[in-house]
Amino acid sequence: MESKPLSPHLQIYRPQLTSVLSISHRASGIFLGTAGLLALVVWLGSIALGPSQYEMTMSFLRHPLMLPVLLLWTGAFYYHLSNGIRHLFWDMGVGFELSTAYRSGYAVIGSTVALTSATWIYAFFEVIVEVMG
Repeated sequence: MESKPLSPHLQIYRPQLTSVLSISHRASGIFLGTAGLLALVVWLGSIALGPSQYEMTMSFLRHPLMLPVLLLWTGAFYYHLSNGIRHLFWDMGVGFELSTAYRSGYAVIGSTVALTSATWIYAFFEVIVEVMG
């Protein structure tokens, strides 16, 4: 019986920046589309149900254990946005050269960190000023 050659498996391939960013883009889209959408629906529903329900929802979202989840959501949002813009350039046929793909990949990571940091600094500016001075 003739054996067919096996395709290289994940154990053989070393993760590359482009493949990791591609998988992360899909994962961030799933996270945004499930957890983010659910949180948005709950938040909008609490607005519709009145001030007491809204305040209860906001106190839950402000809970210290929720802050890491919100930080992850913010990072996923900016990552998905930045990588989506990168894909728009690819759709136009720009940036397929390996060196350009790596530079744009690092730009996606950098913009994600910068935009997430700027958002959280803006959101907690008063708290930061109070703690520092």
